[in-house]
Amino acid sequence: MTLIERSFQERILLVGVAASGRERQMVNDQLDELASLVDTAGALVVHREIQVRERPDPATYIGKGKVDELAALSESFDVDTVVFDDELTPGQQRNLEKVLGRTAIDRTAVILDVFAQNARSQEGKAQVELALLRYRLPRLVGRRTNLSQQVGRIGTRGPGETKLEEDRRRIQERIGQLRRELAALERQRRLQRKSRLYGRNLQVALVGYTNVGKSSLLNALTGADVVVEDRLFATLDPRTRRLKLPGGETILLADTVGFIRKLPHQLIEAFRSTLDAVAEADLLVHVVDASSAHALDQMREVRATLAEIGANQVPELVVLNKIDLGYATSDLPAGFPISVASGEGISELLGVIGDRLRALNRIEIFRVPFDRGDILAEIHREAEVLSEESLDGYVELKVRADDAARALLRRHIDGADGGASDSAIDGIQEEVANDSEGR
Repeated sequence: MTLIERSFQERILLVGVAASGRERQMVNDQLDELASLVDTAGALVVHREIQVRERPDPATYIGKGKVDELAALSESFDVDTVVFDDELTPGQQRNLEKVLGRTAIDRTAVILDVFAQNARSQEGKAQVELALLRYRLPRLVGRRTNLSQQVGRIGTRGPGETKLEEDRRRIQERIGQLRRELAALERQRRLQRKSRLYGRNLQVALVGYTNVGKSSLLNALTGADVVVEDRLFATLDPRTRRLKLPGGETILLADTVGFIRKLPHQLIEAFRSTLDAVAEADLLVHVVDASSAHALDQMREVRATLAEIGANQVPELVVLNKIDLGYATSDLPAGFPISVASGEGISELLGVIGDRLRALNRIEIFRVPFDRGDILAEIHREAEVLSEESLDGYVELKVRADDAARALLRRHIDGADGGASDSAIDGIQEEVANDSEGR
């Protein structure tokens, strides 16, 4: 299910709107990205137009005069489809197609189409189909004349309207079915997350703008074989790999879908369960293409999307990739410099990730009786022991531990798993302090 024809290479005309002449260059840069999306979708951009107007026209987005001009240009360049950089309302889309005499779609449709091509997992395919159907449902009316013909008398319906209602019902039924499938997959995901929490595997998520090198970094750090291509959204389905840090800790490192400007709300909603894993991560590694002139804008888009999914409170480590190509701007924020292509900084990055994760843990003091060697061994297994001192009848340990480790230790100490009696833990003192680097 896609929105761009693939039986031949469609010829595309791009259209953007600038509020003033000063914004033309910014809109032109945005059309560059739209052209990359169209190329990824398998179509060919043959021309682009920028209309300067203070606000989009509610009926046609660009105004009647410009639509007539686009119709002539479309004939001249033998265009199959006109793609607009901003989302069109169903009414605007119908009005444009009537005048243009050809398909008119928007940036959202192109992104959905690219996602449809790149989804590989069962969940990814279901999520993309759900987003596509939600996008299509309000646009059914008028897409084909045989869907909107009416007899005209009150109380009667023509065959076109009946067909329209059938299409709506089929789409709504399919949406319901996909929601049920995704709910079942989400229940499985929750069980996996509970297992991860019990097993104390910290989760680190790679986030960033599309095509900044997240999948390449996952491969470099873990030896994974995730497909890497120099195109937008080459990796759509999330990949998670185990990674051992220099300090001996094992974490789960997840590669996530790349973000992009004007990421459709349909996709954010459809991918909500997948993106929840980002919000539940212990640390976000925000990968930035340091060689891109638009790096700052891309960072803002990523952080805006993170805020939308409730992940803006997760600690963030900025990693500046592609430093072998040079820095495009001197205004980049502080970040850890690496080059996946040359290998520069990769091994050091592992140490930085480990340090950041340890800094997020809290420090506690446990006092354990000498005769509870089982508890002492458990503490050494599950936490980082910073100091250990023998006192009168007990051992005092200063440890750094995450929430899951502390919960596990308490279960063992309280007798849930380790068999300790209440009297055996009377001498345990807990002292919680924030690390100097803190969360």
